[in-house]
Amino acid sequence: MKQVVQNYKSGELALLDVPVPACKPGGVLVRTVYSLISTGTEMMKVSEASMSMIGKARSRPDQVAKVMQSVATNGLAATYRKVTSKLDSYTPLGYSLAGVVVEVGAGIDDVAVGDVVACAGNEHALHSELNWVPKNLYARVPAGLEPRHAAFGTVGSIAMQGVRRGEPQLGDLALVIGLGLIGQLVVQLLVASGVRVVGVDPDPSRCELAEQLGALTCAHPASDTIESAVVELSGGHGVDQVYLAAGGASNDPVELAARLSRDRGRVVDIGKISLNLPWNAYYEKELDVRFSRSYGPGRYDAEYELEGRDYPIGYVRWTERRNIECFLDLAARDKLDVEPLITHTADFSTAVETYKSLQDGELKAVAVLFEYPDGPEAAAEPVVSSVAPPAAVTTRATPRGRLRVGFVGAGNYASSMLLPHLVAHDRVALSEVVTTSALSGANAKRKFGFAKATTDLDALLADESVDTLFVVTRHSSHAELTRRALLAGKAVFVEKPLALSEKELRGIVEAIEESGNNRLQVGFNRRFAPLLNEARVQFGPRLGPASVRYLVNAGRLESNSWYNQADSEGSRFVGEGGHFIDTVSWFLGSDPISVYATATPGNDDLQVLLRYADGSTAAISYVTSGSTAFQKETLEVLADGKVLKFDDFARASVYGKKRWASSRLPKGRDKGQKAEVEAFVTALTTGVAMPIGVESLVNTTLATLAVNRSLETGAPVRLEPKEVLG
Repeated sequence: MKQVVQNYKSGELALLDVPVPACKPGGVLVRTVYSLISTGTEMMKVSEASMSMIGKARSRPDQVAKVMQSVATNGLAATYRKVTSKLDSYTPLGYSLAGVVVEVGAGIDDVAVGDVVACAGNEHALHSELNWVPKNLYARVPAGLEPRHAAFGTVGSIAMQGVRRGEPQLGDLALVIGLGLIGQLVVQLLVASGVRVVGVDPDPSRCELAEQLGALTCAHPASDTIESAVVELSGGHGVDQVYLAAGGASNDPVELAARLSRDRGRVVDIGKISLNLPWNAYYEKELDVRFSRSYGPGRYDAEYELEGRDYPIGYVRWTERRNIECFLDLAARDKLDVEPLITHTADFSTAVETYKSLQDGELKAVAVLFEYPDGPEAAAEPVVSSVAPPAAVTTRATPRGRLRVGFVGAGNYASSMLLPHLVAHDRVALSEVVTTSALSGANAKRKFGFAKATTDLDALLADESVDTLFVVTRHSSHAELTRRALLAGKAVFVEKPLALSEKELRGIVEAIEESGNNRLQVGFNRRFAPLLNEARVQFGPRLGPASVRYLVNAGRLESNSWYNQADSEGSRFVGEGGHFIDTVSWFLGSDPISVYATATPGNDDLQVLLRYADGSTAAISYVTSGSTAFQKETLEVLADGKVLKFDDFARASVYGKKRWASSRLPKGRDKGQKAEVEAFVTALTTGVAMPIGVESLVNTTLATLAVNRSLETGAPVRLEPKEVLG
């Protein structure tokens, strides 16, 4: 199928062939009939992509801060790979469309195949022939409403949420600053609510359009017309609300808002605009400044948008889905008219040319629609397969002893930390990549040379030509994918964690026993780090028990991180803690026999005590409350009159009869991913033992899971790997 994409690094726009998205549970597969170009938001994104790297940095200081933090945590080389991989990828465009349901996922009972729906979301309502859309991001289109008008559902909900934030009342007077697409919709919604509206925009044609749609008067922001109208209409008091629907770096809109607002009026920011508020003006009138968050309550909440968990209507009357439904209802009852907003309708095949015309200014438009091939009749046809036939490719010949590798997942970690080490390996052939997002698969195929990209996991598992599988997906899927791949006879490299429960772990062990296939590796890369290996050699053999201290300055997660979804993805320590337990066990040459854990309220900061059979102990402090300016990992080992100090894969020292020290800062931090991949490939192509034995993988996973059990009981947990291994 075809999808509009842009390379954020080069600014290139393309109409790309990508796999058809799979119809996952909790959503529907929609064949697009019309999709809407947001001439404000989307064109800003298109323009940013055309900037120089310095220009991009200036436009996104928030991302620059993240990059600098990554440099401090992961080193310059790793951060460079991560950033360049992300930049040099195709990103999707679009977030508002109307289409026909062609497949219904499990758990969906409110729509059926053939229903027309309006869809929202910059990851789900894309300029693409087919989209998978989760439940709370689509709404059924009322009878009689044309799909070309229903395609405005998302931008309509943005305007509606802005109006709701202003809390207008019958008879109020409102000022709309910026009469682009959102501004025109705000005007109509206010008029439909019984509010008198005046508007400003530097474009006379947009002012004229807004007046046709119900505004009392509109003019250039520098004109005296608006101020005179506000004085006359308000009796000299000023407007009740100001809606900022403009964009750009000018501070004029917020200054105009203060000048024309009444005492204690409301100023609602809907667009992306400079907000250098003139303090005296806003203070003296005690103006109420409010922000409107996109489509409404539920936006950016993964549980609402992706898992379909609605907010109770008694507590949240207007969610993003209910806003879309309300907008569609108003349009169906002719309370809103979006037809005058449609400046241009373009055939989807001309998408790239249309964007360029908008960017160059040749096409001046309020709203532009893409019309898809053959219209609604073709859209109603069922999808024969959830996977598009792959484009013809010439698969590289695979010599004897070469691994044919399949990847499940191609996110940032896979693309920056694993695939670069595989792509040029002379004993590896990248055969197939499976992703839930069609575009991420297409990106991986383009950048790393996979022979095929698809969304069909079952086909990959059944493909006998693929002998090795990398599982780099969300934590909740690791155990089941590993189990199925082992039973299919494939060697498996799975990122940590191996499992989220003992039941899942037993399922993997049973699959190994049933299939006789123990070719399994978990992504515990730290034991392969060159500097840590060198330090271990310098420390030398150990005679007596050791005391180990491992400080992990993990830092806070962003509120929208999927790592926070503990119910479905496991606790943060379950997801990451295996790294540190494995590192200690590798260094000591044995596995722990018991685990005791304690924590601060909310389990933000963990103290984990491991005990080993030879009397060694290890204290792992997994802390989120520390400073981001401090290094992430600090390891200390004390035994036999010697001390090893290891600082975040950058410096290492051993203190004994002689002192040894080494620094890798000029070369950057190497956390072992390259050596880890090399060891895995070598084991599979030469037949030597796997780098980490199954018993150790099981024990480390049990120890990681035991942390939560110890926190619950307040007692040490003795590890019994034999109960799992049988």
